[in-house]
Amino acid sequence: MRRGRLTLLVLWLATLAVLGLFVTRHLTVSTDLRSFMPAPTTPDQRLLMEQVGEGPGSRLLLLAISGKSDEQAAALSQQLAAALRKDERYAQVLNGSFDIGALDDALLPYRYLLSPTLDHQALDAAYLRDELEQRLDDLSSPAASMLKGLLPRDPTLEVLKLAERWSPPKSPEIVQGVWFSPQHEALLLVLTHAAGFDPDAQAQAIDGIQRDFDALPAHAGASVVVSGPGYFSVVANTQTRGQAEWIGRISTVGFIVLLLLAYRSIGSLLFSALPIASAALAGIGALVLLFPQVHGITLAFGFTLLGVAQEYPIRVLSHRRAGESAVQSVRDLWPLLLTAIASACIAYAAFFASGVSGLQQLAVFTVTGLLVAGFSTRYLLPYLLPDRVRDVANMGWLIRARRFVDRLPRPRWIPLLVAVATVLMLVFAQGPFWQNDLSALTPLPRDLLLRDARLREALGAPDVRYLLVLQAPDEQGVLALSEKLEPAVDALVARHAVDAVELPSRYLPSEAVQRARQQALPDRAALTRALAEAEQGMPFQSGLFSPFLDDVEKARSLPLLTPQQFGSSPLGQRVSAMLMQRDGHWLGLGTLSGVHDVDALQALARDSGGDVRLLDLKGAAESLVVDYRARILHALLGATALLVIAIVVALRSVRRAWHVLAPMTLATFLVLAVERVSGVEISLFHLVALILAAGLGLHYALFFERDTGDAAEQRRTLHATLVCVLSALLVFGMLAWSTIPVLRAIGLTVGLGVAFHFCLSILMAPHARQD
Repeated sequence: MRRGRLTLLVLWLATLAVLGLFVTRHLTVSTDLRSFMPAPTTPDQRLLMEQVGEGPGSRLLLLAISGKSDEQAAALSQQLAAALRKDERYAQVLNGSFDIGALDDALLPYRYLLSPTLDHQALDAAYLRDELEQRLDDLSSPAASMLKGLLPRDPTLEVLKLAERWSPPKSPEIVQGVWFSPQHEALLLVLTHAAGFDPDAQAQAIDGIQRDFDALPAHAGASVVVSGPGYFSVVANTQTRGQAEWIGRISTVGFIVLLLLAYRSIGSLLFSALPIASAALAGIGALVLLFPQVHGITLAFGFTLLGVAQEYPIRVLSHRRAGESAVQSVRDLWPLLLTAIASACIAYAAFFASGVSGLQQLAVFTVTGLLVAGFSTRYLLPYLLPDRVRDVANMGWLIRARRFVDRLPRPRWIPLLVAVATVLMLVFAQGPFWQNDLSALTPLPRDLLLRDARLREALGAPDVRYLLVLQAPDEQGVLALSEKLEPAVDALVARHAVDAVELPSRYLPSEAVQRARQQALPDRAALTRALAEAEQGMPFQSGLFSPFLDDVEKARSLPLLTPQQFGSSPLGQRVSAMLMQRDGHWLGLGTLSGVHDVDALQALARDSGGDVRLLDLKGAAESLVVDYRARILHALLGATALLVIAIVVALRSVRRAWHVLAPMTLATFLVLAVERVSGVEISLFHLVALILAAGLGLHYALFFERDTGDAAEQRRTLHATLVCVLSALLVFGMLAWSTIPVLRAIGLTVGLGVAFHFCLSILMAPHARQD
């Protein structure tokens, strides 16, 4: 017998080792939060999902260097910007200084087609002479060193005009050639290639910034702070993971101590961990086989939901009778345990019906885990447990506890009283019922949000809430619409309805405008005569401006610049992010800074005849949350119907099914009522927690409803349930004290649910046997 147990144990452990090796080699963890959002059903929702994940606003990091004098901070800004521009993780780095590299050499002749100069000024002798006189003044200024290399090729400084045009619409003050905040911080804008809501990739980008800053020779005594959506995703991910791990370690130790006190057997404790380990590895293995990537949240929530599975070994350990083999004990218990397993699987399968990738992964993980935990508890665990056990039914404290439970009054009006109280609390609860604002669930400290607002205002960074969406049949139509919109937008800025608007045509004009500017360029002979006339009496060397003549002549015959061609440059990537094809038409995105009058922007959109609309990303997010919740609720409704059928069929009695389902249903709505009357707005995380609590409560009601006519067996049922309740309260009670809103919502909901389910399951049990 002992040799058979050893063989089974070795085979079981070997199987887990092989499964663990498979999971380790093939598991790819994703952190894209969009996996837990439903597929968008409207154009605005689709645009929202793209902007949240990969839009330029989500990939923008705001940097501030402080702790040094303005001169030293400016030097650090220039050095850091130079280092970051060499790193492939960053698409664009701006700090207010002139960077001729932003427009590579091959695109420099296009400056005459991109700059608006030729829209109101010809390259004649009078204009060129005025420009050359200004260059003489510039050469006697501190900017002379920068201009000497640029002057022969660009005496009119079209490149600088473009750099000014392409700077943020509301630029900060420039000190020592770089941006500065009113708090004397050197400011930078960094656009990452990584998606804004990919915490791991954003963490690498932020670490790269810090490493490059620490490598600067004169960085001692200075510091660089980072803000922006990507930074927030890293902070939120780190804080949530840190608290979850800390709470997990403490609750694991507490759970082990609880089981040792309950069963006083280290061997039983170790063996009972095998079904849970099997459930976890089997669940992850199923995910690896069915999905190319597994979301980190799936694993985090999945392990939480698998807390139901820990009850299976506990039931077996508590229901062991002295002198009876574990195999026989489990065999007697199996019909009810199988009902509990099937019911939990039906409840969790509702996640799969939601149509959301992340929740479908969660359903696969938990259902697989519950089945493996249940069947390994039935067919493997009993053969490992020791033959001799201490029957918990003979514990003195348990006998007294059962007597106390049996003496509790059970008036028939208790369910009615709870139902009436629940309805009254729900009716008179103040505030909105549902939590649609996802920002309310953020764990970010208020000081970080205030710092981001301050830096965003200083830099004139785009607003993260509103977008102007331009629609046309093709790219050129979008650019033409953008150009047509510019005067109206300038009027809004002049009225202070908005601080600044950034349109696609600001970077790349339409081909029609480029063609008009190209035709306005003089030929080489005419330009040479105009330049010679302009240079008379000036100290410039003969032939100094030959590169300028060459560029203008080249610009006259260049093919018009397309978004695809322009997209190869750092600045062109900005245009690529502002133009996209959708459903047979093209969209252009106009970013807004400092929105003061939303009505004025909406009027601008209405006057466009439907070609322009104002997108409220917050409103689109809330509509997406509402759709998400509706899908989950519909899936839960279907799961509830299946659950009722399953319980009735398993118990073969509508009356017995009522005694199981009524406590669970009342307790679930009672949790909702208590949270609502306490001012809690119900979020999607509360719904997930309610499902978990209902799964636990179903177990309590099932086993309390079981009437064996044996007082000792009833005490074993009470013992198992008490251990399950205390372990759940230990874990989720700690989560309820978390400072992370999501963890707190789950902990509070499950903690209340466990307590209410336990109490109502006892009070509504159909029998009460005395010893």
